[in-house]
Amino acid sequence: MPSKSKIAFVTIGQTPRVDVVPEMMAEIAVGLPEGCIEFREFGVLDGMNAQELDAMRARDGEHSFATRLKSGEEIVSSKALTEEKLNLLLKKIDGEGFDLIVLLCTGTKIEPLEHTLVVEAQRIVDSTVEALAASARKLGVIVPLERQVKDFSERHVFEGAPHIVSASPYAGDDIAERARQLEGCDLIVMHCMGYSAGMLDAVRRAVDAPVLLSRRVVAGVVRQMI
Repeated sequence: MPSKSKIAFVTIGQTPRVDVVPEMMAEIAVGLPEGCIEFREFGVLDGMNAQELDAMRARDGEHSFATRLKSGEEIVSSKALTEEKLNLLLKKIDGEGFDLIVLLCTGTKIEPLEHTLVVEAQRIVDSTVEALAASARKLGVIVPLERQVKDFSERHVFEGAPHIVSASPYAGDDIAERARQLEGCDLIVMHCMGYSAGMLDAVRRAVDAPVLLSRRVVAGVVRQMI
């Protein structure tokens, strides 16, 4: 990487992601010279009015994402529509001279880019989970939405069926209460970039097991790359 790294953080919601990016940057920049990282944020839903946002919402039975608007409100968006607009946004960013594009979502599918290396949170977290789950007797997973519980089971095949619960990082769900349902698991994965260090602490207090936080896994990869 060059002496000054340029990073594009891309969210499927709206920017700025004050709930994610500052915490990730604090981990990425530990021990690095001040000013050696320059970053910008981009959001799939940036600039949309209320009518346009409504058109992005997931319908009943549709695969979906939970993400955050600039106001801090949660929006449950259509996975298909979000990925379509995400890929258009990534193609635009690809020509803007960034060294890395970091996707702030653990469930997206993207098309290859011509110029820029992409840090895909989904692939990084999923690969880590699958590697660790190989020796876990009982895997626990926390996802944002109840409708995503089935999606996760369809996307992953483990030797033993994981125990999956839902708790939104944006809607005020009591994540500690939901995590208690995972008592007895020997590994818990918080499978959303919206889960914070504070939420991690709450889960750790609720359940006696190692807990993996998605944004820390991704931040660790970015830190090593720069």
